[in-house]
Amino acid sequence: MAATISLSFPLDPQKLHHPSRLPSSSVPRHLQSRFFTRLSPIYKYPLATFHRDGTFSFNFKSSSSSSSHSSTTLSTPTSSCQQDPFRIGRFLSNDELEKLKFLENFVYFKELKSGSLRVRVMGEEEMDMTIGLLAESFAESMVLPVGYVSVLKFLVKQYLVERKVQMPHMATLIGFYKETVEGGEEQEVQLAGTVEVCFNKRGANVSPPTPTPPKDSPYICNMAVKDSLRRRGIGWHLLKASEELISQMSSSREVYLHCRMIDAAPLNMYKKADYKIVKTDSVLVLLMLQRRKYLMRKKLPLLSNPPKLDVPESDTEKSSA
Repeated sequence: MAATISLSFPLDPQKLHHPSRLPSSSVPRHLQSRFFTRLSPIYKYPLATFHRDGTFSFNFKSSSSSSSHSSTTLSTPTSSCQQDPFRIGRFLSNDELEKLKFLENFVYFKELKSGSLRVRVMGEEEMDMTIGLLAESFAESMVLPVGYVSVLKFLVKQYLVERKVQMPHMATLIGFYKETVEGGEEQEVQLAGTVEVCFNKRGANVSPPTPTPPKDSPYICNMAVKDSLRRRGIGWHLLKASEELISQMSSSREVYLHCRMIDAAPLNMYKKADYKIVKTDSVLVLLMLQRRKYLMRKKLPLLSNPPKLDVPESDTEKSSA
């Protein structure tokens, strides 16, 4: 299943201003606009500057439009945050700590015809493999040569690190697949897919793709399934795991996602899961060399036991995480 990727890269200029830390590459002119137009409309930072010799560089700016809750996330070094996958480097309320603990213990398990799938929240030790999967899927969706995957890995890593500080208002889920072979034996567990879930406005992307979904509603994005493991129902159960987690973490029953118009297989899957098209990209996005997308919505059923995790964001009682 082709991935519908909508990455953003709000990088920390204090960590990445040194040229030796930035990727260097020569980008053919016919790929320059195609590659960076896909990135820049979603995230304003970094900005790419192209030179006449075909090379490019990045310029980093601090954003004055960042939300107040994210402005405090840089007070703790990123490296210390990565030592513990659920230590996000900022002060949390007691209710946020409860949500974070729930995310840490969340597991979605499903027996498939060819094996089994276990989905949980990404930990620090799985970040590198998740970066590789997303970068490869993103390159595939853009029809980029394999050589550009390393550049994408750099950008995806910064994205995941910056997004992690928004937990527990968002989460990156990863699915591990164990295939059953003849004789009932199971092969080694391998990373099969990933998906990002936003639960509310505080976990929403600053500049989501068009058509723009409501920022105060749950949003599913960046779903990718390993190429060799597609057509086994893994994408379907990543979607179901996302919906199950949203039902526990948010009181909102309306879930949104994007799907490119050319991606027939994912579109059919979303329709089968009862997602409805609510908006369609304007043809003007073609002028920016972007693919037109559908904005789709689903109303989740009410739970028999309403979750107690979704609390008002005005709660100011704080404790450290």
